[in-house]
Amino acid sequence: SFQPQHSHLVIQQLLGHLDANSKSAATVRAGIVEVLSEAAVIAASGSVGPTVLEVFNTRLRRLRLSIDYALTGSYDCAAGVSTKIIKEHEERMFQEAVIKTIGSFASTLPTYQQSEVMVFIMNKVPLPSSQQSIEAGKAGENRNRLTQIMLLKSLLQVSVGFQCSNMLTALPSAFLDRLLSAALMEDAEIRLFVLEILISFIDRHGNRQKFSTISTISDISVLKLKVDKCSRQDTVFMKKHGQQLYRHIYLICKEESNAQAHYEALYSMLMLISIELANEEVVVDLIRLVLAVQEIAQINEDNLTAYNRCALFALGAAYLNLISQLTTVPTFCQHIHEVIQMRQKEAPYLLPEDVFVEGPRLSKSLDHLGPEVFFWQSKISEVLGGSGYNSDWLSTPYIPQLTDEDRLSKRKSIGETISLQVEVESRNSPEREQRAPAEEITYETLKKAIG
Repeated sequence: SFQPQHSHLVIQQLLGHLDANSKSAATVRAGIVEVLSEAAVIAASGSVGPTVLEVFNTRLRRLRLSIDYALTGSYDCAAGVSTKIIKEHEERMFQEAVIKTIGSFASTLPTYQQSEVMVFIMNKVPLPSSQQSIEAGKAGENRNRLTQIMLLKSLLQVSVGFQCSNMLTALPSAFLDRLLSAALMEDAEIRLFVLEILISFIDRHGNRQKFSTISTISDISVLKLKVDKCSRQDTVFMKKHGQQLYRHIYLICKEESNAQAHYEALYSMLMLISIELANEEVVVDLIRLVLAVQEIAQINEDNLTAYNRCALFALGAAYLNLISQLTTVPTFCQHIHEVIQMRQKEAPYLLPEDVFVEGPRLSKSLDHLGPEVFFWQSKISEVLGGSGYNSDWLSTPYIPQLTDEDRLSKRKSIGETISLQVEVESRNSPEREQRAPAEEITYETLKKAIG
């Protein structure tokens, strides 16, 4: 037991103790982390100051070391050097303990410090488009992947307890850019973490669980949604970042390695944007986006599997079913209802009730579907236009404004990354104002890339 005013000294001692035991068994280190967490929570009730980031930095460093231990089987990070036997499952338990304590400590901090912690963690995530070193070779790829996953897990723990009414404050541009660049990585698990983190930011009224099952529910009132009017700050946030979010949702939909969890997260994200951040303009954009996703499945330029295509058709049906009820335009609801009814009769494999189940019933004849099972942009534009929505914009097909950064996210070579970034910055990109100014390119980074 100690007073908050002495917490700084106690934390310094514990951090030193953790460093001194860096090569002790995972169970010993987990015990120290637990005590450190308790001390940090007490400290948070007083004035912690710079200790906050120091505590997080130590934990993140321990995470990285634990990943090395598990990968190499050695405390000296070179296989075979150490005589101690490292138990991989114990290292995993230690990593989970660190992540859990990161979340519990962060939840005691004031909002502005939570925000700083999240930026701090995100800046540590090794990404192809960042200054964080990306290691080459198979071992390097494994280390990068495990580090990315552990840090994003930590970020998710902090974001779940983060409450901020102003999205502009919650998601500063540089932070959002880095987070979204991770959303386009080939690794399905990483993409899912990014979606979950974004959802936890957007869901400010606890509606997430109400969208955990994708369905074509006939009466939205049973969900008992908590909906507030879109604030001025939310409108500004969507004006600034809306197109960026839509583009990433669209591109994630094209990924073949998506599983049911990804479609559930995409559905939650679309619905939460609709009830948390949407004015009329945003609703129109989201409808256009979902119709473009229907087209991905229909045309299938990306050679997606039957499951991926049916999942996208089902996702679109579930979203349009709910958004039509939220807009309360009877003719819009009628069109959506008619198409859903037609699918129930003719093509149930295009509806969530048949797709998002164990052993989904799919069809291989997706290239021969009749027009009656599709949602039509012209029809939706006509019925919503008659109720005061912007019919010109509604009838304009959504085409994502792709940037070189989107393609960059999948690259693993730092050399490729640098050369492409120089090219991106030299152009007058429409996204230029939205990004932090060319912060990735420094003399040091170029020197490393060339050397």
